[in-house]
This record gives sequence, structure tokens and C-alpha cells, in this order.
Amino acid sequence: MKALVYTQTGNVSLLEKPIPKLASPTDAIVKLTETTICGTDLHIRKGDVATCTPGRILGHEGVGIIHEAGSSVTKFKKGDRVLISCISSCATCEYCRRGMYSHCTTGGWALGNTIDGTQAEYVRIPHADCSLYNLPEGSGGEVVTLSDIFPTGLECGVLNGKVAPGSTVAIVGAGPVGLAALITAQFYSPAQVIMLDMDPKRLKVAEDFGAHATVNNSAGVEDALKQVMELTGGKGCDTVIECVGVPATFELSQKLLAVGGTLANVGVHGGKADLFLDELWAKNVSITTRLVDTVTTPMLLKMVEAKKLQPGKLITHKFKFQDIEKAYETFSAAQEHGTLKVLIEM
Repeated sequence: MKALVYTQTGNVSLLEKPIPKLASPTDAIVKLTETTICGTDLHIRKGDVATCTPGRILGHEGVGIIHEAGSSVTKFKKGDRVLISCISSCATCEYCRRGMYSHCTTGGWALGNTIDGTQAEYVRIPHADCSLYNLPEGSGGEVVTLSDIFPTGLECGVLNGKVAPGSTVAIVGAGPVGLAALITAQFYSPAQVIMLDMDPKRLKVAEDFGAHATVNNSAGVEDALKQVMELTGGKGCDTVIECVGVPATFELSQKLLAVGGTLANVGVHGGKADLFLDELWAKNVSITTRLVDTVTTPMLLKMVEAKKLQPGKLITHKFKFQDIEKAYETFSAAQEHGTLKVLIEM
């Protein structure tokens, strides 16, 4: 089979690899029909993810058809069309029983990290019964956005951030996950959602997706803070969702908090950032972190089935699998190409 392989720091290549085989009776082999690229894949290509070593097939998102199911798999059979979760869950370990599938002792974020992933014609899925989902009748390949970014925006951002009816929300970073947080925040009827980013094109997309106001923070922290305070009557925001993962945006997010507010960190940080406890200690604020657990995936699939969530809204480019290396270049130059999510079709 063809597979996209992380060959060395700075390089990925489409190579010939053997079709995976069942390693456990709880495994399933899925023949991919659609996959996509995540920002984390770009971090891996740069050599920033130590757990992912050269030779690994990348990818942790996908839609496909069951090719083979292990003897202990009870929920799926050959021919079933499924969504692949970015998180593999045994459903029985200490962390899974607490709803923290991302910390599963024999799963978690394994695909495209510690085991071969979904940017291939076939993939082995461990703990298949709890790591795959049957797809709603008639749903297209665009539901691949439910593998990762929609659960991430909802769980790590909206739910951790305690978005509530009538609340004021700021989302820092209008990339795919930030926009997923914007879309899913609207399930909870906030009074105001403010999107911050340095890219005018992405801010325009945020307006189209329901942001009440946008702020271009390219002029610096003080200018962005002034604009947000003007929009909130000088109070700041009840929820701030940080979706970038660099010190500057985490530090800005702290300054946007209202008294009693919650800062939900979603961004993947590769370095330390300052915590302004001298300003925050008396403000009754909370700061949360989380790796997506995908516990909301069944609910999101129901929202798709009810036509209350359009998962394809974030897909801006489509490629055939043989052109996945070109897709990586388009995705990595997102500002130049106006890229949000790319759909890779087999």
C-alpha cells in the first residue's frame, strides 16, 4: 500500500509499505476513503514531537471502511463505514473510566505518533470497539473533521472554558481548531464571541461563521486589549480560549479575562510562558489545560445527523492521496493559500 512516512526531520515522503495486520483480537483494519492533515503533523515533520520517530506513517484522522475486524470486535463488521477517532481508548483502564481517553494506558494519542497512522491506504486501529464510530447515513468524507478538530475545539475550549448562555467569549487564534471552537461555542448561546487573529482573511471567515466581532492583534497586546475592553464595557471576557500555543497569545489571553473568568488553553505549547499571578491572584479566575478525549464525538455525530453542524465548513482544499506531499505544502503555507483544512481523498 501507499503511505505518507515521516522519513527524517523536515521531510515526509509517499512510500510503499506493507498492509497492516491484526495484532490483537480487539483490533480492526480500516481501508481509508478520506484523511486529512493536522498542525501536529507539521510539528512532527519539523522534529518537534520526540515520541514520533522517523519511519512512522503519519496521520490521526480519517474515514474509511472496515476491511477486517478482530475476533473480539463486536460493534463493527467488514464493510461498515466508520469515523476514526484521533484518540484510541481501551475503555477499561483507570483513565478511560474517568473519561480521560487521551491518557489511556494502552492507547491515547497513538495513531501517527507511537503507531502507524491514517495517511495511508490502510490503518490498524487498536481497541476498535471504543475507537471507531459508525457514520450517519448519507454523510460524506467531510466528517473527517470530527476525528480531531471539532472535539478538540468543543472539549478543550468550549467545555473547559465554561461557555454559558449570555456569556462573553474571546477566542485567540482563528485557525481550524479556533474556528471549531467558535462554531461549537454557539451551541451554548453566548451573548458575544470575539475572535482574535493576525490574518484578515481568517477573521473574515470567523465573521462568516458567527463571530460577533473580530480583533486583529497584529499591532500588539495593548492595542488588542484596548479593543476587547471597548467591546466588553471594560470588563473583559468570561471565557478566553487560547488556540495558538505561543507565549505571546497565552499572555494576551490572561489579560483578556474578566473577574471570575476562565482561560481554556487549547494551543500546543513548545516553550514556557509567563503567568501574571501578580495581576490574577485576586480575580477569581481559572486556567484549564486538556488533551482532547473525544468523549463528545457521539454528540457531534448526532448534530451532523440533525443537520445542526456542517463539518465540511472548515475544508478549503481537496487533494487526491497521490498528491498528499503537495497537500502538506499547501497546508503549511496556510496564510498564502487561505488554507483551513485539506481533505485527502483516496
